[in-house]
Amino acid sequence: MIITDWDIANSQINQWKEAGYTIVFTNGCFDILHLGHIKLLSAAKEKGDRLVVGLNGDQSVQRLKGHDRPLQPFDDRATILDALEAVDMVIGFEEDTPAEIISELLPDILVKGGDYNTNTIVGADTVIANGGIVETIPLVPEKSTTKLVDRIIKSK
Repeated sequence: MIITDWDIANSQINQWKEAGYTIVFTNGCFDILHLGHIKLLSAAKEKGDRLVVGLNGDQSVQRLKGHDRPLQPFDDRATILDALEAVDMVIGFEEDTPAEIISELLPDILVKGGDYNTNTIVGADTVIANGGIVETIPLVPEKSTTKLVDRIIKSK
């Protein structure tokens, strides 16, 4: 389910919470989906019942990654994520960080890759203050969008 309206997302998440489901949240640009992403999303889903993925919008990706990114527009990236069995909801945001959407949705578990720690994960303080937990998933070595793009450029 792809949602761009935070009120609708919040309503759905509240329904899931009322039904007793544990809500897991992760976020990213997911510009070129690769093995590292799949491992992260699968491991995140194993932490709870419903996985919500916050997806940076196109302007946000461009500010974070440079004028040549994203390589795929938001709708394509969202559709690809939504097709994954592990993902229950994709919600877009245009801010540079997911702080606001995390404050709005208040997931039970916040998950990021192992290149982060609790002190550097945006929204960790909010989740913890609301009784949630923050977890990191080990990275898959040598698997990143930046490295993949660099390899493609060098192969030309």
